[in-house]
Parts: sequence; structure tokens; C-alpha cells
Amino acid sequence: MNDHEVHEECMRLLRDGLPVPAPAAFDEGRDYLPLGLDMDGDVAVVTFLHQWGDASAFIEGWTFHRRDGEWRELGGAGGSAPAEPLARRSSGEMGRHLLKYGSGRTVRNANRLLPWGAKWVNEARLRASAEVVRVRVGNRILDVPEHGHVVVVWGARRGPVVEALAADGSVLDAMDLDHPAVAARPQG
Repeated sequence: MNDHEVHEECMRLLRDGLPVPAPAAFDEGRDYLPLGLDMDGDVAVVTFLHQWGDASAFIEGWTFHRRDGEWRELGGAGGSAPAEPLARRSSGEMGRHLLKYGSGRTVRNANRLLPWGAKWVNEARLRASAEVVRVRVGNRILDVPEHGHVVVVWGARRGPVVEALAADGSVLDAMDLDHPAVAARPQG
């Protein structure tokens, strides 16, 4: 997938949303799958899973800022995908209900004249266990696709707390994205 195709696919996903149900396999002739999408006000992120032949899979995230009614691409970041990236794991296999496996940060006001006062768009790529149906990020509720990959975007200085929710709405796990190595205390 070249840069133009990436941009066009991101624009389509920002406009139409992720396919439901989430793709579970690569289509013939396509080396990528859309994995996640999150929007928070005037910032957004889209993630893709790439597979090139027998090589290991790669996950990338592209951040966007809406200015003058249009989404503007800011940049991207990526990294290796977990083994069997489309297979959902239980919390027992994962060690908890939410795992952070990637992140990225892009500046959204790069056109400023002076170096201070930078505003950032942050994104975190998470994997949710099979028991997690939705995640709550502040007042946003994101459905977890069958593959278990979730992406979260924010423009605030401080990262949000992400809560993993069971089918009945109970909190299974919580993660503070400012301190992902330390679990936030689930409220219950």
C-alpha cells in the first residue's frame, strides 16, 4: 500500500467508520486490514495491520487533526504486531484484560512561529482480552472488534484512563495511559 492509498483509506474510514464486523482475514490482493479507529473532538487515529508474504506482521497508526472542517494527516508510527495478531486471547493468556503494545505522538500545530507551545496528538494501541466487549475512555465508549485491537487518541496533556468493560458493563480492568505499567484501580 503506497502513501496515496494509505491516505485515501484513512479518509474513507474517518468518513464511514470501521467495517462491521471487523475483517478477520486479508482479502485477495490486499496486504493490509483496518484494525482500529478513534476520534476525540478534533483529533483522530486510524490503525492498520500489514502482512507482506511470510514476513512478520506490522501495525501502524496514523493521526489526524480536523482544521477548517477537514481532516489533515499529521503523521504515523508503527511497530511489530503480536504473534497471531487476529487471534483473540483470554485474560489468563495475556496476564490482564488490557495490554498496551504501541504508541505514537505527533505535533498538531507545526505551523507555529516559535518552538514553545506545541500541541500534541497522542495515540495508544491496546489489545483487549476475549472477556472485554467495550472500553471506556472518559465519556467515550468504544466497541472492541473480534480481533481485540483497540486504538485510543487524545489531545490533552495527560493521557486518559481506559477501562475494560464486560458485556454487563462491569469494569474488568483499567489502565492509566500516562503510567501503563501500573494498573488503575477498577471502580466497582
